[in-house]
Amino acid sequence: MALLYTKSVNSLIITLVIYKIVLLSVGYWASKRSHDGADFYLGGRGLGPWVASISSAASSSSAWTLLGVSGAAFTYGMSAIYIFPACLAGFALNWYVLAGRMRRLSLEQGSVTFTALLADRAKPRIARAITLSASLVILLSLGVYVASQFQAAGKTFAVTLDMDFRTAVLIGGGIVFLYTLSGGFWAASVSDLIQGLVMALAAIIIPLVALIEVGGFSEMYYGLGAVNPDLLDFSRGKSGIMLIAFIVGTLGIGLGYPGQPHVVNRFMAMRSDGDVKAGATISMWWGVIIYAGMLVAGWCGRVLVDSISDPETVLLSLTTELFPPVASGVIVAAVLSAIMSTADSQLLVCASTISHDMPKVKRNNIALDRLAIFVISAAAITAALFIDESIFSTVLFAWSALGAAFGPLLLCRLMRGPVSGIASLTSIWLGFAVTLIWYFTPELKSAIYELIPAFTIALIPAWIGSRGY
Repeated sequence: MALLYTKSVNSLIITLVIYKIVLLSVGYWASKRSHDGADFYLGGRGLGPWVASISSAASSSSAWTLLGVSGAAFTYGMSAIYIFPACLAGFALNWYVLAGRMRRLSLEQGSVTFTALLADRAKPRIARAITLSASLVILLSLGVYVASQFQAAGKTFAVTLDMDFRTAVLIGGGIVFLYTLSGGFWAASVSDLIQGLVMALAAIIIPLVALIEVGGFSEMYYGLGAVNPDLLDFSRGKSGIMLIAFIVGTLGIGLGYPGQPHVVNRFMAMRSDGDVKAGATISMWWGVIIYAGMLVAGWCGRVLVDSISDPETVLLSLTTELFPPVASGVIVAAVLSAIMSTADSQLLVCASTISHDMPKVKRNNIALDRLAIFVISAAAITAALFIDESIFSTVLFAWSALGAAFGPLLLCRLMRGPVSGIASLTSIWLGFAVTLIWYFTPELKSAIYELIPAFTIALIPAWIGSRGY
């Protein structure tokens, strides 16, 4: 048994090393293509449909999907199913409503960052206030988001390699820092393409083998009922207004997609409208595979795994129980690599915020960009060591803060035209403030997901201020 465990661990380590060499090579290759800010942040606006669609989808998912969604399915049973239509609706909103419009607008304005797009056409003083406000929200929210990714990497290393959690966080964060540092947008986009394909492979293989082990969908369903009848309750024990609030709140996750800077910046970098159409199809199918796979994996895991201290490690427990040592090592390495590869996009957005958006004088200084990546990485790694919340909860909070602060404003800007400076500022701060108040007020948080009220309130000034110049 010890020999089998040793083989599995060795296989895992070897696969990880190979994978990271590939990612670092991507970073080195990409560094040759990064000559100025447009290259470093938008890849010279040369993303094709595969890179743009898979990298944006993977950036919006990662640790939250692999560990968080499977963990939610394990914990809540059938009531976790609403996550599936919520996320697919978000994908559709981004690709069929935002992507083409955002690509054309950013090209017309010459914007290379998300905040520059929002502040364009405002009077200088108001534009500066919008930029600084958006930058602060991005840094606070994405800082938490990146920390949760490093937390997931540490948790996975700790489970699969029996490694100290703090050491695991340092290793995972260091690797992400290195390849993001080396190549900027191209490194992030191409590595996220690789990550997304790896995630899709894992989302097909793991639940398929788990379903075979359980005996099929019907056996999985009745098996959940045998473990705990409450797991078959699609309403999670709620009724009336509380049930409506629960379903609407979960479906409301999709409203957060337009406000994620690390996701929608891929649209600004696409080559053509034709690529946008192709990318939409690719992205939607990727979403179906990933979210369906993670839900099924979590449900099967509840039937197959006897006991588990942390529900968010159910995917890792399944791989070690269902696959032979070598195959288990390869799959766990793939899952681990996917988790660790998402923070690159978020780090890049944070870096662009510090080095490009916040300074009054704009300079194409890649050295400053890379220094900013280092500072944000160090801060996120430090925060990851002290986060007590689950990955699922932490990411949803950061997701809501970004989605409410920027989603309504961006939608109105693209669908209705320019939004007045005062209305833009009001929308950003209302969305962010309501998210914070709602999240940290237990009575409100238990009633409905904070993104719904925050998004709705922030939409009002953005809508009224549309065409207000």
